[in-house]
Amino acid sequence: MIQARTKKALADELTERIVVLDGAMGTEIQALKLVSADYHGKHFEGLGNDLTGNNDILNLTAPDAIREIHLSYLAAGADIVTTNTFNATTVSQADYAMEEYVVEINSEGARLAHEACDQAMEREPGRTCWVAGAIGPTNKTTSISPDVNDPGFRAIDFDTLKDSYKQAARALLVGGVDLFLIETIFDTLNAKACIFGLEELFEETQERRPILISGTITDLSGRTLTGQTPEAFWNSVRHANPLTIGLNCSMGAEGMRPYLVELSRVADAFICAYPNAGLPNEFGEYDEEADQTAGFVREWAQDGLLNIVGGCCGTTPAHIAAIRKAVDGLPPRLAPERPAAMRLSGLEPFTVATGDAA
Repeated sequence: MIQARTKKALADELTERIVVLDGAMGTEIQALKLVSADYHGKHFEGLGNDLTGNNDILNLTAPDAIREIHLSYLAAGADIVTTNTFNATTVSQADYAMEEYVVEINSEGARLAHEACDQAMEREPGRTCWVAGAIGPTNKTTSISPDVNDPGFRAIDFDTLKDSYKQAARALLVGGVDLFLIETIFDTLNAKACIFGLEELFEETQERRPILISGTITDLSGRTLTGQTPEAFWNSVRHANPLTIGLNCSMGAEGMRPYLVELSRVADAFICAYPNAGLPNEFGEYDEEADQTAGFVREWAQDGLLNIVGGCCGTTPAHIAAIRKAVDGLPPRLAPERPAAMRLSGLEPFTVATGDAA
């Protein structure tokens, strides 16, 4: 197993300044205008199934391109780079019949991000960078039936999903990630499966890493796809004792603000947010310029809402550079002190007050 670098703990850094996360991997890959042969590379030359659009496989077939994307975000001022492994589980890779390569995809994804961080720190002595192992939500949901005629049906069960997450996480750990990022959560039960898998992995390996948890709000109802409000979502995952809780993707920085305010009010963890560059246009592209996104983010920071900030869909190194400049020198958010209470959740939060708890 590659050992994570000896460095200042991210938790300590978050008490001193706002830390910057990288931007969209998919947006940068799309800009490369890759064709089928690029996705196959020499690694899978002659393979019958088409791999076009399988961005995670590029860790094996176009590693130099992925490393350069990491380096471009580091040059823009990112402190944390996320591995190119959003869909690197057996569940997601089944779409391309590439399940057998999941371990290699994840370990190589971690190695490439690790190399980029090492290069950045060698160029700037005294700089610290972290690698976050990205674990996406998969294309399955454990809470909702995909068949309107059979509400009790599930396309996947909890244990199968947990094992898939755990396999991917183990390979990321072997590759040397500093953190785990459970991101774009639309179904909290999926996130719980991932948390369970990580806890099993930590116990088996005696190698624990901080966990960052990030949900996504799907529409103006202010809820996840499975119906939870931000506070209910926090109540559902607080037991994992994550380093950060937050939101990503969603409706862009302008639309995300009220839900970020809600999380910041209730969460006694650090807050991480990385919005899209606005909403996509009719062609599925993002028009929000870097200075616009940075302007919204600066307002968040000025209002004491942030500990980590970056970009999701449509954001580029230019967006990250603008965000870095926007939050530079602004103090990080201080977590609220909340009285002890039993805080439960369904779709809504429910607090069983004890003493003067609220």
